Amino acid sequence: MMETFVFDVGSTLIREDRHWAAWADWLGVPRHTLSALVGAVVAQGRADADALRLLKPGIDIAAEWRAREAAGRGERLAEADLYPDVRSALGRLRGTGARVVVAGNQTVRMGELLRALELPADAVATSGTWGVAKPEAGFFHRVLELAGSAPDRTVYVGDCPAFDIRPAKAAGLRAAHVRRGPWGHLWAGTADAALADWRIDSLDELVGIAAG
Repeated sequence: MMETFVFDVGSTLIREDRHWAAWADWLGVPRHTLSALVGAVVAQGRADADALRLLKPGIDIAAEWRAREAAGRGERLAEADLYPDVRSALGRLRGTGARVVVAGNQTVRMGELLRALELPADAVATSGTWGVAKPEAGFFHRVLELAGSAPDRTVYVGDCPAFDIRPAKAAGLRAAHVRRGPWGHLWAGTADAALADWRIDSLDELVGIAAG
């Protein structure tokens, strides 16, 4: 029986429409233009932030983040940004007695915003707080510390095979690949995705895994 389910954030729990729309508005370009560029760099196996670098060569993304925050246009998160199955799935998982943890590559601020949503989760952590990010092994060591369960009783749930599934398996965890978001769909047929113990289309499917 699986004891702990640990969830990635972007494209697993939250839609990233608002994130990229806000960047497009800040940089003064059509939202569709940036969306298309994000898709293009993802298809090339590059970091999604490279879309910003294509639009504005030499951009200092950290400095732009600070400028956005200073202008009152920083990170935002609302209930509407969650995928529809998030609250039901996390709540039902806790109902089985499983521990639910949220841990992904996000800023310290995003961690605060996630906690403010009061999700049915036992803990929320981000790479910004830990100082180590996926796919580094150190991130998954921190995941296991927070999970409080053995690696083979801990499931990491994510959409990106290269950042979520492969490194989780390398750390000894079980892994569930959720097919949604650009990475989840585009890279579903890769060798990294094939490493997943489970391949799902909805987080609600995890309840059966927990019960089994």
